[in-house]
Amino acid sequence: MQSSLKNKNRDSALGTDGISRLMLRLALPSVLAYLINVLYNIVDRIYIGHISSEGADSSLALTGLGICLPIIQLVSAFSAFAGTGGAPLAAIELGKSELDPSARKTAQKILGNAAFMLVIFSVVLTSFFLVLKTPVLTFFGASEKTLPFADSYLSVYLLGTICVQFSVGLNPFITCQGHAKTAMISILIGAVLNIILDPIFIFALGMGVKGAAFATIISQCVSAVWIVSFLCSKKSEIRLTFAILRPRFAIIKKISSLGASPFVMQATESAIFVVFNSGLQRYGGDIYVGAMTIMQSVMQIIFIPTQGFANGVQPIISYNFGAKKFERVKEVIRKMLFVNGIITVCLVLSASVFPTRFASLFTSSGEILQIEQKLLPVYIAGLWLMWIQNSAQTTFVGIGNAKVSVFIACLRKIILLIPLALVLPKFFGVEGIFFAEPIATTCSALTSTVLLIRAYRKM
Repeated sequence: MQSSLKNKNRDSALGTDGISRLMLRLALPSVLAYLINVLYNIVDRIYIGHISSEGADSSLALTGLGICLPIIQLVSAFSAFAGTGGAPLAAIELGKSELDPSARKTAQKILGNAAFMLVIFSVVLTSFFLVLKTPVLTFFGASEKTLPFADSYLSVYLLGTICVQFSVGLNPFITCQGHAKTAMISILIGAVLNIILDPIFIFALGMGVKGAAFATIISQCVSAVWIVSFLCSKKSEIRLTFAILRPRFAIIKKISSLGASPFVMQATESAIFVVFNSGLQRYGGDIYVGAMTIMQSVMQIIFIPTQGFANGVQPIISYNFGAKKFERVKEVIRKMLFVNGIITVCLVLSASVFPTRFASLFTSSGEILQIEQKLLPVYIAGLWLMWIQNSAQTTFVGIGNAKVSVFIACLRKIILLIPLALVLPKFFGVEGIFFAEPIATTCSALTSTVLLIRAYRKM
């Protein structure tokens, strides 16, 4: 009874506490959680890029891991499909519970259906990629030299798909209840464990790339166990039980509708990786694939803080939108734009001025560092405006506007980036692939600005 009262007070605080205080309380742990989460793959890349036992092949090992990134991204995309699609709906129902207490039961059913979807995704993804692993990696750009590294990493990583699905897909349901610190700890446990296990498996046990994969899946499994344990406990207002795992088509349809946007955002990364890697192999070779892997890692470092901040404040948007407190929603949007803008400008400026310092975290190859010095500032140039699109995306997902959020997701990657990456190399060679990113990002950010202003004025 006492635990239920605390959870109810925490939920109602989303609709009554000061916006700045709420944003600080929820967003700060979320930012830290996202920064910690990105360490999973970035730490792998850092260690693999400096594998001394591979000698001259360390850059090939890094490139091999880069080939696996589309599949890793796709696995995470399915997690987002269920988790990021379901959590805002659950938060909206919790907001409605101020007027209708029965809405809490609906929120719990949403959690159960999301968990059911994650189980199905895990079975299908693991089976598919284990059977078609080699042709898929070859299609994604693996060469004869890099295929053994990519195969070693992916063979192990796929065994932990269910853990990845649960740790990434269920954690948003902790955040949407206002348990931002608990959500952060969930990721922190796995990330710290990964940092500890990586050097043990890679260097001490001499397992190389395969050791990095073992460290990652063990860490994800521990994180998943922690998250499921919390959602099954009395501390969680919407509790995960076997009884609510029964699929309900109407709820799955709603989750799918809203989850399509974050899914497209992440799944299209796989398509981009394929286009990029095939083009880089054709016009530049393995060395440019390795350089692109580093650039995408730096891009993650820049993008993750704003994504974490936006994810932290999204429950505030959803809850107050569900409670019809639109002035509070508008205040969150204004402050989110300001904070995201400051963070992004500072990070892009740092990476543009010191590109080789960022790149040297991942490699000591002089040839790759020369590429980074020249092209990294170009590749991230569009991120000066990306914070606007990120804020718009968060707003539309938060208020349950699936159509607009899906359009924004598709615009940058499918409509603009992929065609540009295919066409520009014909005129500018390998560098044309790197030009595609800033052009697509700038155009989509400007479009998102117009859509966000319209939605803000109507609210």
